[in-house]
Amino acid sequence: MILENEYIRLIFGLKLKQIRTERNLSLYGLSKITGLSKSYLNEIEKGKKYPKTDKIILLAKALEISYDQLVSLKLDKNLAPVGRIFQSKILKEIPLEHFGIKENTLIDIIANAPAKVNAFITTLIEIAQHYNFTRESFYLASLRSHQEANNNYFHELENQIESFSKAFHIDLLHRVETSELKKILKEEYGYKIKKIEFEKHSNEKGLRSIYIKKTKTLLLSKKLVEQQIAFIYAKELAYNFLEYKERLYTFSWIKFDNFDQVINNFYASYFAGSLLISKQTVTEKLKNIFKQTEVDYDELKNLIQFFNASPQTFYHRLTNILPKEFNLQNLFFLRVSHKVNSKNYHIEKELNLISNPSLTHNDSDEYYNRRCVCVNVLKMYVDQKKSNLIDVQILKSPQNNNNYLIFSTITKSKSIENVYRIISLGILINKNTSKKIKFLNNPSLAKQQTKDLSEDYQIFDSQNRIAKPVALEQKEQNKATQSAVEMIIDKYSN
Repeated sequence: MILENEYIRLIFGLKLKQIRTERNLSLYGLSKITGLSKSYLNEIEKGKKYPKTDKIILLAKALEISYDQLVSLKLDKNLAPVGRIFQSKILKEIPLEHFGIKENTLIDIIANAPAKVNAFITTLIEIAQHYNFTRESFYLASLRSHQEANNNYFHELENQIESFSKAFHIDLLHRVETSELKKILKEEYGYKIKKIEFEKHSNEKGLRSIYIKKTKTLLLSKKLVEQQIAFIYAKELAYNFLEYKERLYTFSWIKFDNFDQVINNFYASYFAGSLLISKQTVTEKLKNIFKQTEVDYDELKNLIQFFNASPQTFYHRLTNILPKEFNLQNLFFLRVSHKVNSKNYHIEKELNLISNPSLTHNDSDEYYNRRCVCVNVLKMYVDQKKSNLIDVQILKSPQNNNNYLIFSTITKSKSIENVYRIISLGILINKNTSKKIKFLNNPSLAKQQTKDLSEDYQIFDSQNRIAKPVALEQKEQNKATQSAVEMIIDKYSN
């Protein structure tokens, strides 16, 4: 947060520059009539320095304005929105450094063109209000932009994985065992690990773990399978090995207080996926699968099962590896849940690395377009009555004439009754894709076409509401879960 004295300097500088330009005075001219150096006046206008009383008197006299008016923090209507931005936490909350922007640079832009920035800020505020854009939404949108800007591949983290494997003598080319990760957490980092039934304390069925910093206790849900436990262990190792101070203490997360927690949570998850799923192994095996003229479903299944990781972690790991190792950069990832006898398909996670996509827009028609991928896979699952299904198909989108190669896996939730999860990875088909993946031209590859998007997608809950109050329900659920988490932490902190 910008400190009060910083805010005062910035506002004084903005007002001084505004009044000077209104008087048609250059910095040189103001310097000449006040006796103050041009460089000193420039630093004042940029908010870097605040003049002493005698110099303020000189400036007020030269600009023919009262002392009180010059030092007042009250801004006219042209600068008021800019003042609100300075007074808020926004400049500290925007993850500027992740986009190569320095805070001082942004402040200079605002100071040099306050009227234009005012119009821009006002537009942003109106957009945010219109779409109910929360701080959490902003953080997550910033994270997605950060991933997209880097093609979701982070070289430094990959190097950290190599350093970790050498430090603890872990062979990444072999399956990383859960027991080994647990041993490192306990012996190297002093963790205590306990399994409990979270459902006794909360109705939140998605809560998998809680880390209690005071006692270094990691609480795990008794309903977790080995792959889920391995990911949590790997993520905790990431927090410790990468020495992240700002972190989230629950998985799945309930709330976050700042962007550092969001980005560190992502980096820790990236680290965990990279630790469990070797880039070298996946690359070599995928090359063999891609060079085949027919889809080898057994090899795909064996590849996924080779690692101590869930299908979701595997597919998400592919969004790191495919852009880097295969130059397949136009990807999207989806995790969709569906409850038996329900008409709803809830998109729980998504990542879009496709330029100008049609499958990842957020209006209702595009929502229908995305979910159709999962509906097709689910129907196959139900018809074939399999416990696990891997599917590969080509999705044809008539809206933009794009084709997508879709890899999907469907599994039944082990923690929530009658709920299925469909994990899908889509690759935009272009010349490069056809060159890299030989089986694309095989006529036996299933091809699906999205239906006409003019088809209405509406779910009515009652005569007065066209959709369930999902956001409100989630907010209330988060409050209840947070209360339960605090009670659990208090219980295990002694």
